[in-house]
Amino acid sequence: MKQVYDFLKEAGTYYLATVDGDQPRVRPFGTVNIFEGKLYIQTGKGKVVANQIAKNPKVEICAMKGDEWIRVAATLVEDDRVEAQESMLNSYPNLRAMYKTGKDGNTVVYYMEDATATISSFSHAPIEIKF
Repeated sequence: MKQVYDFLKEAGTYYLATVDGDQPRVRPFGTVNIFEGKLYIQTGKGKVVANQIAKNPKVEICAMKGDEWIRVAATLVEDDRVEAQESMLNSYPNLRAMYKTGKDGNTVVYYMEDATATISSFSHAPIEIKF
Protein backbone atom coordinates (compact mmCIF):
# COMPACT_ATOMS: atom_id res chain seq x y z
CA MET A 1 0.00 0.00 0.00
CA LYS A 2 2.85 2.40 0.80
CA GLN A 3 4.16 1.93 -2.76
CA VAL A 4 0.75 2.95 -4.12
CA TYR A 5 0.64 5.98 -1.79
CA ASP A 6 4.15 7.03 -2.84
CA PHE A 7 3.31 6.67 -6.54
CA LEU A 8 0.12 8.76 -6.26
CA LYS A 9 1.80 11.38 -4.07
CA GLU A 10 4.73 11.76 -6.48
CA ALA A 11 2.41 11.86 -9.50
CA GLY A 12 0.57 14.77 -7.88
CA THR A 13 -2.58 14.39 -9.95
CA TYR A 14 -4.50 11.18 -10.44
CA TYR A 15 -7.77 10.58 -12.24
CA LEU A 16 -10.72 9.04 -10.42
CA ALA A 17 -13.33 7.18 -12.44
CA THR A 18 -16.86 6.66 -11.10
CA VAL A 19 -20.14 5.61 -12.68
CA ASP A 20 -23.14 7.89 -13.18
CA GLY A 21 -25.97 5.58 -14.23
CA ASP A 22 -24.50 3.91 -17.31
CA GLN A 23 -22.01 6.72 -18.01
CA PRO A 24 -18.41 6.64 -16.74
CA ARG A 25 -17.17 9.91 -15.21
CA VAL A 26 -13.51 10.82 -14.76
CA ARG A 27 -12.03 13.82 -12.99
CA PRO A 28 -8.65 14.93 -11.58
CA PHE A 29 -7.93 14.46 -7.87
CA GLY A 30 -4.85 15.15 -5.79
CA THR A 31 -5.49 14.08 -2.20
CA VAL A 32 -4.12 10.84 -0.85
CA ASN A 33 -3.31 9.96 2.74
CA ILE A 34 -2.49 7.01 4.94
CA PHE A 35 -4.45 6.93 8.19
CA GLU A 36 -4.56 3.99 10.60
CA GLY A 37 -2.98 1.72 7.98
CA LYS A 38 -5.50 2.49 5.23
CA LEU A 39 -5.20 4.51 2.03
CA TYR A 40 -7.62 7.45 1.91
CA ILE A 41 -8.84 10.02 -0.60
CA GLN A 42 -11.00 13.11 -0.01
CA THR A 43 -13.66 15.22 -1.69
CA GLY A 44 -16.50 17.58 -0.80
CA LYS A 45 -19.78 16.19 0.59
CA GLY A 46 -21.88 18.27 -1.79
CA LYS A 47 -20.01 17.34 -4.95
CA VAL A 48 -21.54 15.16 -7.65
CA VAL A 49 -18.65 12.72 -7.29
CA ALA A 50 -19.61 12.06 -3.63
CA ASN A 51 -23.15 11.24 -4.75
CA GLN A 52 -21.81 8.88 -7.43
CA ILE A 53 -19.59 7.10 -4.89
CA ALA A 54 -22.54 6.75 -2.49
CA LYS A 55 -24.55 5.03 -5.23
CA ASN A 56 -21.68 2.84 -6.46
CA PRO A 57 -18.49 2.82 -4.37
CA LYS A 58 -16.46 0.86 -6.95
CA VAL A 59 -13.93 3.19 -8.52
CA GLU A 60 -10.72 3.19 -10.50
CA ILE A 61 -7.79 5.55 -10.23
CA CYS A 62 -5.16 6.15 -12.87
CA ALA A 63 -1.98 8.25 -12.72
CA MET A 64 1.29 8.60 -14.60
CA LYS A 65 4.78 9.28 -13.31
CA GLY A 66 7.71 9.30 -15.71
CA ASP A 67 7.45 6.20 -17.90
CA GLU A 68 5.19 4.35 -15.45
CA TRP A 69 1.46 4.42 -14.88
CA ILE A 70 -0.70 3.03 -12.12
CA ARG A 71 -4.26 1.78 -12.12
CA VAL A 72 -6.02 1.15 -8.83
CA ALA A 73 -9.36 -0.65 -8.68
CA ALA A 74 -11.03 -0.38 -5.27
CA THR A 75 -14.21 -0.07 -3.31
CA LEU A 76 -14.37 3.20 -1.37
CA VAL A 77 -15.68 3.16 2.19
CA GLU A 78 -16.73 6.44 3.78
CA ASP A 79 -15.13 7.18 7.14
CA ASP A 80 -17.19 9.85 8.92
CA ARG A 81 -14.84 10.17 11.89
CA VAL A 82 -13.46 13.63 12.53
CA GLU A 83 -10.02 12.10 13.19
CA ALA A 84 -9.86 10.68 9.66
CA GLN A 85 -11.01 14.00 8.16
CA GLU A 86 -8.52 15.96 10.27
CA SER A 87 -5.68 13.65 9.27
CA MET A 88 -6.42 14.32 5.60
CA LEU A 89 -6.66 18.08 6.00
CA ASN A 90 -3.50 18.11 8.12
CA SER A 91 -1.76 16.53 5.12
CA TYR A 92 -3.23 19.21 2.82
CA PRO A 93 -3.48 22.38 4.95
CA ASN A 94 -4.20 24.53 1.88
CA LEU A 95 -7.59 22.78 1.64
CA ARG A 96 -8.67 24.09 5.05
CA ALA A 97 -9.86 27.30 3.38
CA MET A 98 -12.42 25.25 1.42
CA TYR A 99 -13.20 22.26 3.65
CA LYS A 100 -14.39 21.91 7.23
CA THR A 101 -14.45 18.72 9.27
CA GLY A 102 -17.07 17.24 11.58
CA LYS A 103 -20.67 16.22 11.06
CA ASP A 104 -21.61 19.75 9.97
CA GLY A 105 -18.49 20.08 7.80
CA ASN A 106 -18.31 19.70 4.04
CA THR A 107 -15.46 17.20 3.72
CA VAL A 108 -15.79 13.48 3.17
CA VAL A 109 -12.96 10.95 3.29
CA TYR A 110 -12.93 7.41 1.96
CA TYR A 111 -10.54 4.54 2.48
CA MET A 112 -9.85 1.92 -0.15
CA GLU A 113 -11.00 -1.63 0.43
CA ASP A 114 -10.43 -4.74 -1.71
CA ALA A 115 -7.93 -2.74 -3.75
CA THR A 116 -5.69 -3.96 -6.53
CA ALA A 117 -3.06 -1.64 -7.95
CA THR A 118 -1.08 -2.37 -11.07
CA ILE A 119 2.05 -0.38 -11.88
CA SER A 120 2.93 -0.72 -15.57
CA SER A 121 5.64 0.46 -17.92
CA PHE A 122 6.97 -0.39 -21.35
CA SER A 123 10.31 -1.15 -19.66
CA HIS A 124 9.27 -3.66 -16.99
CA ALA A 125 6.66 -6.29 -16.26
CA PRO A 126 3.52 -5.12 -14.42
CA ILE A 127 3.73 -4.97 -10.63
CA GLU A 128 0.51 -5.97 -8.84
CA ILE A 129 -0.22 -4.82 -5.30
CA LYS A 130 -3.28 -5.95 -3.35
CA PHE A 131 -4.35 -4.19 -0.18
